[in-house]
This record gives sequence, C-alpha cells and structure tokens, in this order.
Amino acid sequence: MVSAEVTNMKIQDSVLLVTGANRGLGLSLVEEALARGARRVYATARNVASLEPVVALAKEKIIALALDVTDASSLARAAERATDVSLLLNNAGVLASYGALTSSEQEIGQDFAVNFYGTLAATKAFLPALERAGGRGQAAIVNVLSVVSLASMPGLGGYSTSKAAAFSLTQALRSELAKKGLAVHAALPGAIDTDMVRSFEMTKTSPRVVASGIFDGVEQGLDDIAPDPMSSELYGKWKRDPKALEHTLGSM
Repeated sequence: MVSAEVTNMKIQDSVLLVTGANRGLGLSLVEEALARGARRVYATARNVASLEPVVALAKEKIIALALDVTDASSLARAAERATDVSLLLNNAGVLASYGALTSSEQEIGQDFAVNFYGTLAATKAFLPALERAGGRGQAAIVNVLSVVSLASMPGLGGYSTSKAAAFSLTQALRSELAKKGLAVHAALPGAIDTDMVRSFEMTKTSPRVVASGIFDGVEQGLDDIAPDPMSSELYGKWKRDPKALEHTLGSM
C-alpha cells in the first residue's frame, strides 16, 4: 500500500470542525476561518444554545453541534452529522488544576479528561471523515495545546502535565497519520486574553491574533505552531535549550 502524501492545508474552501467554539479562542477560530474563505464550519460546544451568536455570524456556513469531548455518545452523534470534515481543531480545553501538589486528584483528572483524553477521543471520532479528505490531499488536525506543554510552571503543574501529555500524543499521531495523508499540528500559544486566564497578571495576546497565527502555521505546514509573541519567544528558547525554558517557566 502506497502512503498518501501530506500537503499543506489551505483554509479556503475547507470544512472545519472546532471544538469549544462558543467563546474565546474557539470563537476566534471560527471567525478567522470564515475570513479565510472556509466553505463550512461545524461549531461545537457542550451547550448548543451557547452557539446561537456564533451561527449568527454566517448562518449559511456555520452549523452548530452539541458536543462533549468526554462523552462517547455525544462524539458519535456529532461524527454522524459532520461527515465531510477536512480540518479538525481540537480546541476544547479546561483549566481545573493548578499546582501539582496542591490540586486534588479530581481536579487533575478533569484536566486530563478534556485536554488529553478528549483530544484523543475527538480525533478517533472524526478520523473516518479526515481520512477521506486526506485521500484527496487536503486534511489536517490541529491540537490546541499551550507553551506549557514544553515545560511546566509551578503554579500550573497539573494543567501543564495534561498539556504535555497531549503534546506527546500529537507527536505520536503525526507519525501514524502521515501515512494516511493527514497533517497533525501542535498549536502552542502563550497566555491568551480569554476567560480562562483573565485573572492572571501577565501580558496576554488577543484570541483573534492567536487564531490567525494558528491558521498561518497550518497553511505553512509547520508541525509546531507558536502563534503569538510570547509563544514564539519561549518556543525559540525551547528549541535552543529545553533546560533554559524549564528554568524560565519554573521561576514564574
């Protein structure tokens, strides 16, 4: 069997599915996809009613789907509807745990349930559609992770660990799915100006800038995408000296 060739994904005329699309970065990903000429966008969230303002952006192009990435039956129903997906954006995420020693097992488990297992489950659910698109030379997965996937911050030890696991998963999927013509990207943003980290005192980038940076990276065929100034600086440090990034984030 000849392996399919992985080519750089084009957003124009693609069919996207965005998990966690009702606000923050997910909403900006929908907006940016429309601006770049996407043919259709499946916008998903656990509460489908929360997607009404999203659908109103372009009723002829946006389809709202109820989706909980931790629920197998919810994923199956969504996959039955979205059979033409060519670009999956695993954006749904949660920040439930902070310090690794101070967070409860339940809190860390919640981060892993969404950030790691949810990413894997969503990928499996939409893989048949993505494989069909990959056979035509245009298909990709973007796992929205974090720059703390590369090195941990003490105050976010539990969350960082779940994102590091998802980064490792992304690398495994990249090698495996390349044989099927699918590109797998790791998006590694820094702090984004969303509800998740609104209380954190640090420089944050607007979600629209991050969304644009993610799609730029997809179209350039980058394995790892640093979509904002903070992540670009920290990712560069990690490439030069991983231990240096560990020390930098460890002192924050």
